[in-house]
Amino acid sequence: MVALETTIISHGMPYPKNVETARLVEKTVRENGAIPATIGIIDGEIVIGMDDDEIEEFGKRKGIEKVSKRDLPIVVARKAWGATTVSATMLCAAMAGIKIFVTGGIGGVHRGAEKTFDISRDLKELGEVPVTVICSGAKAILDIKKTLEYLETEGVSVLSYKAKTFANFYSLSSNDPVDAVFETPKEAAEIIKAKHDLGLSGGILISNPVPEEFALPHSYIDKVVDEAVAKAEELGISGKESTPFLLKEIVEKTGGESLETNIKLVINNAKLGAKIASELSNLD
Repeated sequence: MVALETTIISHGMPYPKNVETARLVEKTVRENGAIPATIGIIDGEIVIGMDDDEIEEFGKRKGIEKVSKRDLPIVVARKAWGATTVSATMLCAAMAGIKIFVTGGIGGVHRGAEKTFDISRDLKELGEVPVTVICSGAKAILDIKKTLEYLETEGVSVLSYKAKTFANFYSLSSNDPVDAVFETPKEAAEIIKAKHDLGLSGGILISNPVPEEFALPHSYIDKVVDEAVAKAEELGISGKESTPFLLKEIVEKTGGESLETNIKLVINNAKLGAKIASELSNLD
């Protein structure tokens, strides 16, 4: 099985693109040998494997809470609707015994974190929860070097699929090395199994670059991101509201180009994640 988050549906893309993408990601997982499990909270119940009607409602419904670990007990107790972030999706996946989780980009250390202490809970979860996350790097609004340093402190192995450096979300790659490069899904599955067999805490982070034909140039997207970050600072937007605001700004500034790249990289990650999950089930 492959876990999928719901923040990308409720907070990451506009309707109906969000629902179309969620369905396409599930279809991609099935076509590559695994079972998709989209995770969300409906009326206080954690749902592992939402059906098509529930995904549709998630895409249209207003006021869905963005849920990290700290929010889970509140949303569940209040019988509210909640969209799981990387952090919460990892926790829910682990509760259900799912070992592989596919997303677009993880949260990480924000720019200027030495002053704001703004560090995503995603990184702590990767250090504690035994779920492997396939992503295209950290979201473009973050500090990659500091994010990788934090992951090293948490003891998280960072692997890359056929690339020597960490993926850079909208762009092909960063200049930052990873801990190991793997060439086949089976090789990744063997590393995941070895970590589980050793009884080591935490998960593994797998970096999978966006396909080259959909990548955006560094110089172009970096300028757009810098402008969006400056606007967020000017408006005093921070915390859990920061990422949705910045992603929306970037979509607008790129004329929708960044949204299309985002969709392509998530689909690409779904293919790889499904293949790794399939190989891991064979090893188990």
